[in-house]
Amino acid sequence: MFHKILIANRGEIALRIIRACKELGIKTVAVHSDVDSQALHVMLADESICIGPAPSAKSYLNMKAIISAAEVTDADAIHPGYGFLSENAEFAEICENCGITFIGPTADSMRRMGDKISARQTVTAAGVPILPGTKDGVKSVEEAVRIAEEIGYPVIIKATAGGGGRGMKVVHSPASLPNAFAAARSEAQAGFGNPDVYIEKFCERPRHVEIQILADKHGNVIHLGERDCSIQRRHQKLIEEAPCPVLTPELRKKMGECAVAAAKSVNYSSVGTMEFLLDQQGNFYFMEMNTRVQVEHPVTEMVTGIDIIKEQIRSAAGLPLRFRQEDIKISGHSIECRINAEHPFKFTPSPGKIDGYHPPGGLGVRVDSAVYDQYTVLPHYDSMIAKLIVHADTREEAIHRMARALDEYIIEGIKTSITFHQRIMRNKEFIEGDVDTGFLERINF
Repeated sequence: MFHKILIANRGEIALRIIRACKELGIKTVAVHSDVDSQALHVMLADESICIGPAPSAKSYLNMKAIISAAEVTDADAIHPGYGFLSENAEFAEICENCGITFIGPTADSMRRMGDKISARQTVTAAGVPILPGTKDGVKSVEEAVRIAEEIGYPVIIKATAGGGGRGMKVVHSPASLPNAFAAARSEAQAGFGNPDVYIEKFCERPRHVEIQILADKHGNVIHLGERDCSIQRRHQKLIEEAPCPVLTPELRKKMGECAVAAAKSVNYSSVGTMEFLLDQQGNFYFMEMNTRVQVEHPVTEMVTGIDIIKEQIRSAAGLPLRFRQEDIKISGHSIECRINAEHPFKFTPSPGKIDGYHPPGGLGVRVDSAVYDQYTVLPHYDSMIAKLIVHADTREEAIHRMARALDEYIIEGIKTSITFHQRIMRNKEFIEGDVDTGFLERINF
């Protein structure tokens, strides 16, 4: 097992990793920008080191500074969390070349599953269903028009190196395709440094269902069931739950087997997530793989009792999985609400000082957060300041518990998305489980 892990991240995920390390008896190093010196992860780590000024490019994305911090503090591993450098194959290779373990998959696995075209080709060979679409990147408007006519409208244009909704455009008619194609390529270049896009059939009113993977370096791969992440705004997840309300045991087994087969096909090790679209008829299609821990991993932990971060660290250390597929049991229902420092309905950021803070508690309530009373939410980073997670015996009970916990959650001094979540928990369609990725576009706040 590792002696000391440097955490190349901030906020709640950095704190989450520190907690797992403490329970494993591993020392921790927190890195931080100059404006993050009073952050909770800095206070609770065994050591801390400043790696640059506020802009992420000069601190949390500064590979040289992070590697230097690891060498200076004698850390033998780096955990990247999510975001920042977590899916950067170059950084994983640099760690390896410096004799530091990157707590994540290999650079090769990351590249094969990080590029959307490569991932589609890989999973197809492994027998995983995908939506009809191009096998290679589309280079011209003329080619895009021809392909869209072959597939049939509506189609969706996606960045091959994309994620988070950037470089993604839905096209319903030939007339709108040229502008959408140009916009997608421009967004892809700006967001990922790669303008390549591909085209696939657009799935109408799908659910977003993902399978959590655990894999070790000995060829063992299992899944921990699914999460439903359909409540989204502009492809950004806001609420997640496990298990998916509409999945049958047979469909869960089939999706899980496909996810495991895809992971094995690239010799995957570490934790990861296979993301699928589930249509109204119960057909599922591979969308992408996230080669890191997910923001929403706690709902899976709550229904399985497995600490995903600990298992990720164990895997990176070369230890075999402690579980077989038949050991995994889904118990009860869990829901997670992402609490953002933003206007609850305009979705505009609301940084500033928190001058009143009281988190909810009680049976089955968990708060993953790195904020505290008098803490200043900074404008430089992501607006998520907490994850509120509940667990109960049934989905109905979990919804009631979440509504109760949201009512207890007090954050004063800034605007937050708590009011937004309160309304969702009382929405008839959500309560009935009648949701899809376009849910927020249909309901009236």
